[in-house]
Amino acid sequence: MSRSETVWIVDDDRSIRWVLEKALQQEGMTTQSFDSADGVMSRLARQQPDVIISDIRMPGASGLDLLARIREEHPRLPVIIMTAHSDLDSAVASYQGGAFEYLPKPFDVDEAVSLVKRANQHAQEQQGLEEVPALARTPEIIGEAPAMQEVFRAIGRLSHSNITVLINGESGTGKELVAHALHRHSPRAASPFIALNMAAIPKDLMESELFGHEKGAFTGAANLRRGRFEQADGGTLFLDEIGDMPADTQTRLLRVLADGEFYRVGGHTPVKVDVRIIAATHQNLETLVHAGKFREDLFHRLNVIRIHIPRLADRREDIPTLARHFLSRAAQELAVEPKLLKSETEEYLKNLPWPGNVRQLENTCRWITVMASGREVHIGDLPPELLSLPQDSAPVTNWEQALRQWADQALARGQSSLLDSAVPSFERIMIETALKHTAGRRRDAAVLLGWGRNTLTRKIKELGMKVDGGDDDESDEG
Repeated sequence: MSRSETVWIVDDDRSIRWVLEKALQQEGMTTQSFDSADGVMSRLARQQPDVIISDIRMPGASGLDLLARIREEHPRLPVIIMTAHSDLDSAVASYQGGAFEYLPKPFDVDEAVSLVKRANQHAQEQQGLEEVPALARTPEIIGEAPAMQEVFRAIGRLSHSNITVLINGESGTGKELVAHALHRHSPRAASPFIALNMAAIPKDLMESELFGHEKGAFTGAANLRRGRFEQADGGTLFLDEIGDMPADTQTRLLRVLADGEFYRVGGHTPVKVDVRIIAATHQNLETLVHAGKFREDLFHRLNVIRIHIPRLADRREDIPTLARHFLSRAAQELAVEPKLLKSETEEYLKNLPWPGNVRQLENTCRWITVMASGREVHIGDLPPELLSLPQDSAPVTNWEQALRQWADQALARGQSSLLDSAVPSFERIMIETALKHTAGRRRDAAVLLGWGRNTLTRKIKELGMKVDGGDDDESDEG
C-alpha cells in the first residue's frame, strides 16, 4: 500500500476490536475503533475513513442502519459487514444494503485483513453501489458452515440481477430452496416463480408442459393451454433436473433463450416472454456434453453463474441446527410438543454419512416426531436403519467426543479401571499410525510423536508390539 489507509472498526465486542486493530496495524494501516454505530455516524460528518468494518447487531443503531446511512451520504465508502448470525437473511441484507462483503464470525484474521485490502482497492476503481429494496425472509435455508456461507454470498450478489443461474448439487441438498431464494431476492420477486422437474414429465408431454399447446394441437387438446414459459412471464422459471431434458426439447429451449419467443405446440404465431431461467441438476453437465447427451451451446447459455450446493456430509456442523428446525416444524404440523435431541444423539447424527442429504435428515426428524416415545431423543430412539450402519461408514470428526461416548458406555456396563485399557490402546494406535506414515522409520516416527528414539523403542517393548525393524533399529537399542 502506498499510504497508510484508515480503517474504522465498529463492534460492541472489545476482543473483536482488539484483534482487528492489531492485525490491521501490522499491515501498516491506521485504525480507529467504535463500540457503536451511533458514534460512527456522528464522526462521519467530520471525517471519512478508507474502509469500515462493522458488526451487524449492536446496541442502538445496527450495522445495517449504519450501512444505509453510508450508502446515502458516502456511496463510495466500502463497508464490510461482520455477524455471528451466519444466516441467509444477514448475508442478503448486507449485500442488498450495498455492503462490499459479508464476513461471518468466527472469521480467519488473515481473511479479514485481505478483505479490507480488497475493499480499499475496489473503492479506488468502482463507483458506488445502488440501493435495492429490502428483502423478504427466507428462513428455510439454514447454514453456518463455510460452504453454505458461499451460497448465501452468491444469493446476495445476485439479488441485483436477472442473470441465468445453474445450480449443482446432489439430490436432497435443497436446490429448489436456493432457486426460490434467488427469485425472492431478485427484481422479479413480485412476479411468478414457476417450477418444472424435467425428470417427472413424460418425454411426449415435455414440450406441451413448457410451451403450451393450441386447441386441437393433438388428440385430447380440447382447449388452448398456456405452458410454463407463459405462466412465468415477467418472473422466474425453475427447470429442475435439466440434465434429463430430451435432445429435441433442448433445441427448442435454446431458441427461446436466444430469441425470447417460442411457438405453442400446434401454433403458428410466436409468443414473446420475459423469463429468467434458473436451472438445476445433480448430474455433471460437462460429462453429458462430452458424451453427446446435452447440447454444448445450451450448456453455455445456462452456465452463466453456477452455484454449488454442498452435501450434508460437507456441512456437518449444520446438522444439529437443521435437526432442531425440522423437529420444530414436524411438531407444528402434527400439533405435538417438539422432540429434544440429547447431545450424544446430535453428535451421532453429525457422524452419519447422510447419502440422502438434507431431505433424508428432514424425513428422519419426521420419523422421530411420530415414533420416539419420550420427549428427549436418545441414540436408541433413532430409526433402526441409522443404528445398523457400520461403524466405519460414519467418519470420526471429533475423537474426544467418540472417546467420551466410549467411556460412558463402558461405565454403564460396570467396567472399571478404564485407563488401564484405554492408555495402552491409545499409545499403540498412535505408534502404529506414526510408523505407517514414516514407512517404519522409528527415528522419524519418534519425532512425529514428540518422543525420543529410546522412548519409542521402550514403549514398543512395553506394549508387546511386533514392529518390523526400521532403518534405525540398531541405534535405538543403544
